[in-house]
Amino acid sequence: MKLSILNHIAIVLMEPKFPENIGAAARAACNMGISRLIVVGHESPDPERMAMMATHKARPVLANMEFHQTLETALAPFSRVIGTTARQGRHRIPPQTPRAVVGDILPLLPDNDIAFLFGPEDRGLSNDDLKYCHHLSAIPTADFSSLNLAQAVAIHCYELYTGILGQQKISAHTEHLATTFELEAMYQQVETSLSIIEFLREKNHAYYMNHIRQLLSRLHLRAKEASMIRSMCRQFLLSQGKELPQKNTENQDRSSGL
Repeated sequence: MKLSILNHIAIVLMEPKFPENIGAAARAACNMGISRLIVVGHESPDPERMAMMATHKARPVLANMEFHQTLETALAPFSRVIGTTARQGRHRIPPQTPRAVVGDILPLLPDNDIAFLFGPEDRGLSNDDLKYCHHLSAIPTADFSSLNLAQAVAIHCYELYTGILGQQKISAHTEHLATTFELEAMYQQVETSLSIIEFLREKNHAYYMNHIRQLLSRLHLRAKEASMIRSMCRQFLLSQGKELPQKNTENQDRSSGL
Protein backbone atom coordinates (compact mmCIF):
# COMPACT_ATOMS: atom_id res chain seq x y z
CA MET A 1 0.00 0.00 0.00
CA LYS A 2 1.28 3.44 -0.96
CA LEU A 3 0.04 5.10 2.21
CA SER A 4 1.91 2.66 4.46
CA ILE A 5 5.06 4.71 3.87
CA LEU A 6 3.46 7.48 5.95
CA ASN A 7 4.61 5.37 8.92
CA HIS A 8 8.11 6.65 8.15
CA ILE A 9 7.01 10.27 8.73
CA ALA A 10 6.94 12.00 12.11
CA ILE A 11 5.69 15.42 13.18
CA VAL A 12 8.05 16.93 15.79
CA LEU A 13 6.88 19.90 17.87
CA MET A 14 9.66 21.84 19.57
CA GLU A 15 8.55 23.37 22.89
CA PRO A 16 4.93 24.13 21.95
CA LYS A 17 3.49 26.76 24.27
CA PHE A 18 -0.05 25.40 24.56
CA PRO A 19 -1.17 21.77 25.00
CA GLU A 20 -4.28 22.59 22.95
CA ASN A 21 -2.04 23.23 19.92
CA ILE A 22 -0.55 19.76 20.31
CA GLY A 23 -4.02 18.26 20.19
CA ALA A 24 -4.92 20.31 17.11
CA ALA A 25 -1.67 19.23 15.42
CA ALA A 26 -2.44 15.58 16.23
CA ARG A 27 -5.87 16.01 14.63
CA ALA A 28 -4.36 17.55 11.48
CA ALA A 29 -1.77 14.78 11.19
CA CYS A 30 -4.33 12.02 11.76
CA ASN A 31 -6.56 13.43 9.00
CA MET A 32 -3.71 12.80 6.55
CA GLY A 33 -2.73 9.35 7.80
CA ILE A 34 0.27 10.38 9.90
CA SER A 35 0.29 8.78 13.33
CA ARG A 36 3.72 9.56 14.77
CA LEU A 37 3.86 12.68 16.92
CA ILE A 38 6.89 13.77 18.96
CA VAL A 39 6.98 16.64 21.46
CA VAL A 40 10.18 18.19 22.80
CA GLY A 41 10.00 20.19 26.02
CA HIS A 42 11.00 20.55 29.63
CA GLU A 43 7.85 19.02 31.09
CA SER A 44 5.10 16.76 29.80
CA PRO A 45 2.05 18.65 28.47
CA ASP A 46 -1.34 18.35 30.13
CA PRO A 47 -3.13 15.37 28.50
CA GLU A 48 -6.63 16.74 29.16
CA ARG A 49 -5.86 20.06 27.47
CA MET A 50 -4.34 18.22 24.50
CA ALA A 51 -7.36 15.96 24.17
CA MET A 52 -9.75 18.93 24.08
CA MET A 53 -8.56 19.83 20.56
CA ALA A 54 -8.16 16.30 19.19
CA THR A 55 -11.12 14.40 17.80
CA HIS A 56 -11.93 10.92 19.06
CA LYS A 57 -10.06 9.33 16.13
CA ALA A 58 -6.94 11.39 16.85
CA ARG A 59 -6.76 10.31 20.51
CA PRO A 60 -4.53 7.28 19.68
CA VAL A 61 -1.97 9.69 18.16
CA LEU A 62 -1.80 11.48 21.52
CA ALA A 63 -1.77 8.19 23.43
CA ASN A 64 1.30 7.04 21.48
CA MET A 65 3.00 10.45 21.44
CA GLU A 66 6.72 10.46 22.22
CA PHE A 67 8.13 13.03 24.64
CA HIS A 68 11.79 14.06 24.74
CA GLN A 69 13.57 16.70 26.77
CA THR A 70 16.16 17.44 24.08
CA LEU A 71 15.86 17.92 20.34
CA GLU A 72 18.98 15.86 19.73
CA THR A 73 17.46 12.69 21.22
CA ALA A 74 14.11 13.33 19.53
CA LEU A 75 15.71 13.53 16.08
CA ALA A 76 18.30 10.76 16.57
CA PRO A 77 16.50 8.06 14.47
CA PHE A 78 15.76 10.27 11.46
CA SER A 79 17.76 10.34 8.24
CA ARG A 80 16.19 13.56 7.01
CA VAL A 81 14.85 16.50 9.03
CA ILE A 82 12.78 19.29 7.50
CA GLY A 83 12.64 22.47 9.55
CA THR A 84 9.63 24.73 9.06
CA THR A 85 10.14 28.47 9.28
CA ALA A 86 8.69 31.82 8.29
CA ARG A 87 12.02 33.58 8.82
CA GLN A 88 14.94 33.73 6.45
CA GLY A 89 18.55 34.69 7.00
CA ARG A 90 21.83 34.58 5.16
CA HIS A 91 23.14 31.89 7.53
CA ARG A 92 20.12 29.63 6.93
CA ILE A 93 19.45 27.07 4.23
CA PRO A 94 17.30 28.66 1.47
CA PRO A 95 13.71 27.58 2.18
CA GLN A 96 11.50 25.71 -0.26
CA THR A 97 7.73 25.45 -0.47
CA PRO A 98 6.19 22.46 1.33
CA ARG A 99 5.34 20.93 -2.06
CA ALA A 100 8.93 21.23 -3.29
CA VAL A 101 10.31 19.71 -0.08
CA VAL A 102 7.90 16.80 -0.33
CA GLY A 103 9.04 16.22 -3.91
CA ASP A 104 12.63 15.95 -2.67
CA ILE A 105 12.01 13.58 0.23
CA LEU A 106 9.45 11.17 -1.24
CA PRO A 107 12.10 9.28 -3.28
CA LEU A 108 13.88 8.50 0.03
CA LEU A 109 10.88 6.57 1.34
CA PRO A 110 10.30 3.87 2.46
CA ASP A 111 13.89 3.12 3.62
CA ASN A 112 14.42 6.30 5.66
CA ASP A 113 12.58 7.88 8.58
CA ILE A 114 11.84 11.57 8.02
CA ALA A 115 10.87 14.26 10.55
CA PHE A 116 9.04 17.54 10.00
CA LEU A 117 10.13 19.92 12.75
CA PHE A 118 7.94 22.80 13.94
CA GLY A 119 9.15 25.47 16.38
CA PRO A 120 7.48 27.31 19.26
CA GLU A 121 4.47 29.40 18.29
CA ASP A 122 5.95 32.71 19.46
CA ARG A 123 9.49 32.56 18.06
CA GLY A 124 9.91 29.60 15.72
CA LEU A 125 13.04 27.50 15.40
CA SER A 126 16.39 28.94 16.48
CA ASN A 127 19.58 28.66 14.45
CA ASP A 128 20.75 26.03 16.94
CA ASP A 129 17.60 23.99 16.30
CA LEU A 130 18.06 24.32 12.55
CA LYS A 131 21.56 22.82 12.60
CA TYR A 132 19.86 19.39 12.57
CA CYS A 133 17.81 20.21 9.46
CA HIS A 134 18.60 19.15 5.90
CA HIS A 135 15.80 21.20 4.32
CA LEU A 136 13.83 24.31 5.28
CA SER A 137 10.18 24.67 4.37
CA ALA A 138 8.35 28.01 4.27
CA ILE A 139 4.65 28.30 3.47
CA PRO A 140 4.08 31.04 0.87
CA THR A 141 1.61 33.68 2.03
CA ALA A 142 0.42 37.11 0.88
CA ASP A 143 1.46 40.32 2.65
CA PHE A 144 0.06 39.10 5.97
CA SER A 145 1.53 35.92 7.44
CA SER A 146 -0.25 34.58 10.52
CA LEU A 147 -0.58 30.82 10.36
CA ASN A 148 -0.92 28.99 13.66
CA LEU A 149 0.91 25.78 14.51
CA ALA A 150 -1.90 23.37 13.62
CA GLN A 151 -2.44 25.10 10.27
CA ALA A 152 1.25 24.76 9.40
CA VAL A 153 1.18 21.07 10.37
CA ALA A 154 -1.99 20.52 8.31
CA ILE A 155 -0.50 22.09 5.17
CA HIS A 156 2.66 19.97 5.33
CA CYS A 157 0.71 16.78 6.08
CA TYR A 158 -1.65 17.51 3.16
CA GLU A 159 1.30 17.94 0.77
CA LEU A 160 2.77 14.64 2.00
CA TYR A 161 -0.52 12.78 1.60
CA THR A 162 -1.30 14.10 -1.87
CA GLY A 163 2.33 13.71 -2.94
CA ILE A 164 2.26 10.03 -2.09
CA LEU A 165 -1.11 9.52 -3.77
CA GLY A 166 0.22 11.19 -6.91
CA GLN A 167 3.28 9.00 -7.23
CA GLN A 168 2.99 6.56 -10.09
CA LYS A 169 5.28 4.05 -8.45
CA ILE A 170 6.84 3.69 -5.00
CA SER A 171 10.32 2.23 -5.17
CA ALA A 172 10.67 -1.00 -3.20
CA HIS A 173 14.25 -0.11 -2.28
CA THR A 174 15.83 3.30 -1.79
CA GLU A 175 19.14 4.52 -0.45
CA HIS A 176 19.39 4.19 3.33
CA LEU A 177 20.97 7.38 4.64
CA ALA A 178 22.84 8.02 7.88
CA THR A 179 20.63 8.97 10.81
CA THR A 180 20.89 12.22 12.78
CA PHE A 181 22.48 10.17 15.59
CA GLU A 182 25.22 8.96 13.23
CA LEU A 183 25.70 12.37 11.62
CA GLU A 184 26.04 14.17 14.95
CA ALA A 185 28.84 11.78 15.96
CA MET A 186 30.56 12.60 12.66
CA TYR A 187 30.08 16.36 13.02
CA GLN A 188 31.57 16.24 16.51
CA GLN A 189 34.81 14.72 15.25
CA VAL A 190 34.94 16.97 12.19
CA GLU A 191 34.54 20.00 14.46
CA THR A 192 37.26 18.79 16.84
CA SER A 193 39.69 18.12 13.98
CA LEU A 194 39.09 21.49 12.33
CA SER A 195 39.50 23.27 15.66
CA ILE A 196 42.92 21.63 16.16
CA ILE A 197 44.21 22.99 12.85
CA GLU A 198 42.65 26.37 13.78
CA PHE A 199 40.34 26.40 10.78
CA LEU A 200 37.55 27.05 13.26
CA ARG A 201 38.60 30.08 15.26
CA GLU A 202 36.64 31.53 18.16
CA LYS A 203 35.37 34.45 16.09
CA ASN A 204 33.98 32.44 13.15
CA HIS A 205 33.56 28.99 14.70
CA ALA A 206 29.76 28.73 14.54
CA TYR A 207 29.55 30.42 11.13
CA TYR A 208 31.92 28.00 9.39
CA MET A 209 30.66 24.92 11.21
CA ASN A 210 27.12 25.76 10.12
CA HIS A 211 28.22 25.93 6.47
CA ILE A 212 30.20 22.69 6.79
CA ARG A 213 27.04 21.00 8.09
CA GLN A 214 25.08 22.34 5.13
CA LEU A 215 27.75 21.15 2.68
CA LEU A 216 27.93 17.63 4.10
CA SER A 217 24.14 17.33 4.34
CA ARG A 218 23.89 17.85 0.58
CA LEU A 219 26.02 14.72 0.02
CA HIS A 220 23.26 12.38 1.31
CA LEU A 221 25.80 10.41 3.35
CA ARG A 222 25.10 6.79 4.18
CA ALA A 223 26.01 5.31 7.57
CA LYS A 224 29.24 3.74 6.28
CA GLU A 225 30.32 6.99 4.67
CA ALA A 226 29.70 8.97 7.85
CA SER A 227 31.67 6.35 9.77
CA MET A 228 34.52 6.60 7.24
CA ILE A 229 34.76 10.37 7.83
CA ARG A 230 34.81 9.74 11.59
CA SER A 231 37.60 7.21 11.10
CA MET A 232 39.67 9.73 9.13
CA CYS A 233 39.14 12.36 11.83
CA ARG A 234 40.01 9.82 14.54
CA GLN A 235 43.26 8.93 12.82
CA PHE A 236 44.14 12.60 12.49
CA LEU A 237 43.42 13.22 16.18
CA LEU A 238 45.54 10.23 17.18
CA SER A 239 48.41 11.49 15.03
CA GLN A 240 48.19 14.81 16.89
CA GLY A 241 48.19 13.07 20.26
CA LYS A 242 44.73 14.44 21.03
CA GLU A 243 41.94 12.84 23.05
CA LEU A 244 39.07 11.44 20.99
CA PRO A 245 35.52 12.71 21.55
CA GLN A 246 33.68 9.94 23.38
CA LYS A 247 30.10 10.76 22.44
CA ASN A 248 28.42 8.05 20.34
CA THR A 249 31.64 6.90 18.65
CA GLU A 250 32.10 3.33 19.93
CA ASN A 251 28.56 2.14 19.24
CA GLN A 252 28.42 3.95 15.92
CA ASP A 253 31.60 2.33 14.61
CA ARG A 254 30.41 -1.11 15.63
CA SER A 255 27.02 -0.64 13.94
CA SER A 256 28.61 0.64 10.74
CA GLY A 257 31.10 -2.20 10.47
CA LEU A 258 34.26 -0.06 10.70
